[in-house]
Amino acid sequence: MPSGGVLGRGKATSLACSLCPGQPTPATPPPAPRTGGLPFNVPRRPTGGPRAAATPSQRGTCSSRGRGERLGAAVLDLRLIREEPDAVRAALARRGEALAAGVDAVLELDARRRTLLPELETLRAAKNQASEEIARAKRDGADTADAIARMREVGEREKQLEQELAGADAQLHAALITLPNLPAPDAADEDTVIRTAGEPRGGPAADHLELAGPLIDMEAGARLSGSRFAYLKGDLVMLELALVRWALERLRAQGFEPVLPPVLVREQALYGTGFLPDTEQQIYSLPADELFLVGTSEVALASLHAGEILDAASLPLRYAGFSSCFRREAGAAGKDTRGIFRVHQFDKVEMFVFTTAEEAAAEHERILAIEESLLRELEIPYRVVNIAVGDLGSSAAKKYDCEAWLPGQERYRELTSCSNTTDFQARRLEIRVRAASGRPVTAATLNGTAVAVGRTIIALLENHQREDRSVALPACLVEFGAPAVIPPQS
Repeated sequence: MPSGGVLGRGKATSLACSLCPGQPTPATPPPAPRTGGLPFNVPRRPTGGPRAAATPSQRGTCSSRGRGERLGAAVLDLRLIREEPDAVRAALARRGEALAAGVDAVLELDARRRTLLPELETLRAAKNQASEEIARAKRDGADTADAIARMREVGEREKQLEQELAGADAQLHAALITLPNLPAPDAADEDTVIRTAGEPRGGPAADHLELAGPLIDMEAGARLSGSRFAYLKGDLVMLELALVRWALERLRAQGFEPVLPPVLVREQALYGTGFLPDTEQQIYSLPADELFLVGTSEVALASLHAGEILDAASLPLRYAGFSSCFRREAGAAGKDTRGIFRVHQFDKVEMFVFTTAEEAAAEHERILAIEESLLRELEIPYRVVNIAVGDLGSSAAKKYDCEAWLPGQERYRELTSCSNTTDFQARRLEIRVRAASGRPVTAATLNGTAVAVGRTIIALLENHQREDRSVALPACLVEFGAPAVIPPQS
C-alpha cells in the first residue's frame, strides 16, 4: 500500500459558545446520552499551578437566553458548521454519507432556534414595559386592569416560546451529538502502511499459549469469570510488572507524569471523551452506582482537567496513566478466541497530552515516535498504519496503529495506537487554554498506547522464542525485574 503523508497543522478554534456568538461556552449539562444515566455536568474547581480557576464571568451565561438559562456543553463547533457547511459536509462524507446529511438537520434546527430567540427577547421586553406601565398607573391611581391583562397574555406567550426553545435546544443537541470529529485532511481513506521496521520471524513458530503453558491459565479464568478471562502466573507476572515499570520510566524521561487513575467513572467522563454515545455495547456498567468501568485510562486522564482553563505557558501537559481496562468485546464472538489477545480485562500504560490546537499535529507525530522507540527497544518487528477514516472512533481526527508481527499467527496485529482528537474532547469537557493575552480557546487532546501489556507479552513470547521453546527476553526488561529467560513450559 502507498505511504501516508505528513500531518498539517491544526487551526485554532475558539471555545466561544457556538450558539451565542461572542459568549463563552456554557457549562450546563445536555440531556443524559443514556436512559437513566447521569446528566452531563463538568464541575469547575479552584486550582493552582498551571490551572486557572474559571471565574463567573469566564463561565458565561448565554445572554440571549436570559434568566441564567444555558445550553449544554458544545459538541462540534456549531459556528464552524454555520460558516462553512459545505466544508463540514465534505469532511464528514469521508466517514459516511449519512453523517454528511446530518449537517443539514443541524442547520435546520439551528435556524429554528435562532428564529425563536429574537421573538422571545421581544416578548420579554414587552413584558418589562407592561410591568413598568402597571407600576406607573398604580402610582397615578389609574385603572390597571387592561395593562395587567396584556401582561398576562404576553407572559403566556413567553412560557410557550420558552417551551419551544427548550425543545429546539434538545433537538439541536441530539443532532449535534451524533456528529463525530472532522477527519484530518491527511487521514487515510483506506488503511495505509507508512513504514515497516524489523525483520519478521519466518518459519514454524509456536504461539503464545504453547510457549507460556501453565503460566497462562485460560481454563481457570473461564471457570471463575467466563470466557476471555485468564490467570497469569510466575514469570509472566514478573514480565508484566517489568514492562509497566520500564514503560513508565521511559515515558517519564520524555516528560510524562505517571498517574494511577480511577477505573470507575461517571457517565460524563465517557461522554466527554466520545465513548458515549458511540460504544455503549462495549462498556461494563454498574447501574446501582451510576458508574462505568473504563476501557482505557484515556477516559480518566481526559477528565483530569475538565472544566478548567489551562495556562498556555504550562503546555503541553503530558501524563502516563497505568490501569486495568475492561471491554465487553461485543460483536467479537468467534474472533481471536485463543489465548489473551482479545480479553475482557487487561492492563495498559496510556499516554495522554493536553496542548494547543496549533501544536496537536506535531504532538501526534511525537507520540507515534515514542511508541516506535518502545517497540524497537523490545526488538519487536512492526509496521505503522495510517488508519482509514471509516474506522476512526468518533473523537479521532487521525489515528496511527503500530501493528506487531506475531509469528504464531503469521501476520501483523494491532499492538498500540495513537490518536489526535483535536478539540473534540476538550470542547465536550470544557477544557480551555489562556495565553498571556487574549480570551480562552479550546484546548487539544491526544492519546496513545505505550504498552498494552497482554498483547505485548504475546509479541515478546512469540518473537523471542528459541528452538527449545524457551524465551530470551530483552535486556531492557531484565533491568526492571523480568527473567532473562523463560524456560520451556512443555
